[in-house]
Amino acid sequence: MSEHDEPRAARPRVKVTDKRRFAKTDETAPAMEAGAVSGAPSEKEAAGADVEAVRKQAAEYLDHLRRLQAEFDNYRKRVLKEQTQAIELAAEPVIRRLLEVVDDFELALMAATDKPDFDRFLHGVELVYAKLIDSLRAEGLQRIQAEGKPFDPELHEALMQTGDGDGEPVVADVLRPGYTLKGRVVRPAGVRVERT
Repeated sequence: MSEHDEPRAARPRVKVTDKRRFAKTDETAPAMEAGAVSGAPSEKEAAGADVEAVRKQAAEYLDHLRRLQAEFDNYRKRVLKEQTQAIELAAEPVIRRLLEVVDDFELALMAATDKPDFDRFLHGVELVYAKLIDSLRAEGLQRIQAEGKPFDPELHEALMQTGDGDGEPVVADVLRPGYTLKGRVVRPAGVRVERT
């Protein structure tokens, strides 16, 4: 038997240690401990910094939200004010036209007190009436033509009914004129309905 054939159990075990590996670990461990003491952030401090950053960001978002809310409130108030002014000023052109009619009425009344000439006074009132009707037409007011037409409850209001027939109701007479403003009924015509 050669020495290579010696059983393995009889050989002494040799323990080999790589000092390079242990030297690195041993050198870095004191450095890590020193870093923890010297000011490198620990996990607890890092978590605290993260929480602080999140709180700061949340405060910025809250501030931004409050500013947006204030801007929206100001916008809403401004729009409401503008709409109110627009509605108030929408009547201005109509009032201007009607003031001309009022001026003409005043002139007619002054002329009637100075010289009681009925024909001139009547002619003046007719002119003022025509001017008033023209002003109202310019704003979209139209008279409902009802006499002789079939009765329509959307356009007509039956104030009286005559006739005993079973036929369709027809407007026989207009007792009170009706008007539409830009296609919408402002006041239905008061009519006498007749069934034939």
